[in-house]
Amino acid sequence: MGAPGETGLVLAEHDGRLPSVVWCGVLGPSGAGDGFAAEIATLNPVGTSLLPENSTGWHGRPGLSGHRGGREPGAWSTAFRPVSVTVEADGARIEAVDEPAGLTLRTEVEAVAGGLIRARHTVTNTGRSDYVVEHLDVVLPVPDRAVDSLDFTGRWARERTPQRRPVTDGLWLRENRRGKTGFDAATVSIAGTPGFGFGHGEVWGVHVAWSGNHLHRLERVPLGKLSPTVTSIGGGELLLPGEVTLAPGESYSSPWVYVGASGHGLDGLAARFHGYLRSTPAHPATPRPVTLNVWEAVYFDHDLARLRELADRAARLGVERYVLDDGWFGGRRHDRAGLGDWTVSADVWPDGLGPIAEHVHGLGMQFGLWFEPEMVNPHSELYREHPDWILATGQRIPPEERSQQILDLTQPGAYAHVLEQMTTVLSGCEVDYVKWDHNRDAVDAGSAAVAGRPAIHAQTLAFYRLLDELRARFPRLEWESCASGGGRIDLEVLRRAERVWTSDQNDALARQAIQRWTTQLVAPEYLGAHVSAPQSHQTRRLLPLDFRAGTALFGHFGVEWDITSASEADLATLARWIELYKSQRELLHGGRMVRLDSAVRDAWVHGVIAPDRSAAVVAYAQLDELTHEPPRWRVPGLDPARRYAVTRIDPAAWPRYEAPATGPLSGAVLSELGLPGPPPAPLSVIVLRLQAVD
Repeated sequence: MGAPGETGLVLAEHDGRLPSVVWCGVLGPSGAGDGFAAEIATLNPVGTSLLPENSTGWHGRPGLSGHRGGREPGAWSTAFRPVSVTVEADGARIEAVDEPAGLTLRTEVEAVAGGLIRARHTVTNTGRSDYVVEHLDVVLPVPDRAVDSLDFTGRWARERTPQRRPVTDGLWLRENRRGKTGFDAATVSIAGTPGFGFGHGEVWGVHVAWSGNHLHRLERVPLGKLSPTVTSIGGGELLLPGEVTLAPGESYSSPWVYVGASGHGLDGLAARFHGYLRSTPAHPATPRPVTLNVWEAVYFDHDLARLRELADRAARLGVERYVLDDGWFGGRRHDRAGLGDWTVSADVWPDGLGPIAEHVHGLGMQFGLWFEPEMVNPHSELYREHPDWILATGQRIPPEERSQQILDLTQPGAYAHVLEQMTTVLSGCEVDYVKWDHNRDAVDAGSAAVAGRPAIHAQTLAFYRLLDELRARFPRLEWESCASGGGRIDLEVLRRAERVWTSDQNDALARQAIQRWTTQLVAPEYLGAHVSAPQSHQTRRLLPLDFRAGTALFGHFGVEWDITSASEADLATLARWIELYKSQRELLHGGRMVRLDSAVRDAWVHGVIAPDRSAAVVAYAQLDELTHEPPRWRVPGLDPARRYAVTRIDPAAWPRYEAPATGPLSGAVLSELGLPGPPPAPLSVIVLRLQAVD
């Protein structure tokens, strides 16, 4: 299954046991036709099931683990027998049963836009007693030449930090137990051929589309004397003890697990994820507006006159969206009170939010508003009235984090409270955009609705349901997923959000790496990227304006800076960068991303190439003093037969750099030899436009 040039699978059927995947990779020009699948199955008849079972001789981590509390001993190990297998070019569906275990299994596999495959399992309890699901993973084999691996880790303000390791025997299990996707999430678990990079090597990557606890797995299992060693990747939801207990007749579905293969390195794999996202209904339908968020300009000091002045200056610069962040509601004069009381503060906003919303709209900008719907401060009216509406294990109150507890949205009263209060606010004035935040990790996250048992699974579904309902009530609003920055970024939340806040880290030097690696999964148009104050509020580093703006250019461009304190010269420079962003955003947000492997540390080249290869916008960023002369500026991915005019388009005066005066250059030369490197210039970004002339 799968289309030519895209990720494909070959399934082999077996008598009495589940079908197995005997090949996963990039399909050739004829796809899986012309006898390809049959030959593969002949040469590799065993393969690996999407749900590996110990009963078949699999000695690795099984795809399903569960039990009936010891009352029916045979239920802990399954031996599913297929009763129906349907395989088509764009998908497969497998129905299976294990009568002694009292379970049925449905496996769905789909080829989706962008050249990805996604799969999920559903297990149903057909027995007479409860069945406890411990885990339900989707697993796919990769070739034995995949001997290197890459995934990600991170922390607050340093998300998506890459980590590489060789593939070795045993299980590499990346678990996330934070109750949300997490700063340290694996994000994409990748296996590939030796030394794979951005533009070279074969790679296979898997992503678990789930915004709660989850896991990614990479395993190499020597199966035995007569069986080959098998390397596999996969993942699923991480279930806490007893979290999913199926009564007779009940079912549980795993999250969708997305799988991509590329013969052109990490950029080829990223293009598959970007292509999928651009096909989804929630993908932004309009050009991404230049955004001003007032958080680092005013924090909790909400003063209408000052906020109007910020709006006036923003409009003159060319800003198109103005976002009022935390501090407008309840007793929220600091971060220790008010969460959960989603009513406009009469102390700060005696006339409501109408005056600032109307002023912003009168300047031709959209108006955005911040919420943190899943949180509650103990110092709030909501908590005083309903202290039982938090996630907790029995009577034990979880330790506070950021003076917050997590509101238990699985309780109908708590869910209705948030839904109706948000509806009232969003109906009370014209709001165009919501920034949805989530600022703490889950600890002891049980629910009184289920006698204190774990509830992250149900809480995650309640979050989806709440956001879906609000999107239905306010269909013209756009939504941003934020979680102390980039703590909730995954393909499932992006079915419901037009933007993510990439990181609370607004220091452009740190942001270069965060954005570079977040694009391994997420297309650039989703990634909130703001020009900060000259001195970073996170690192206290002083950075040049051109470097800050050049970094933000390749995401969803915005500003987070008290621009009332900026000099006229800086405002003029910022306005030129905003103008540049507007002139290039169609290409920046619709093309194929390229990142260059560089032999010189701190000299990074990246850019975007138009789908038809008629144009490109590329940047050369120097992050520090270089140990060697700047490397040549290659631009891979252009049409080798076309010629391109090269023009510098950024407004920076330093460093001086002009394209060679030789006239248009061929795509082949630009890819293989490239342009001369810019002069050494720490903390600089140079941006070129390459335009085909024939």
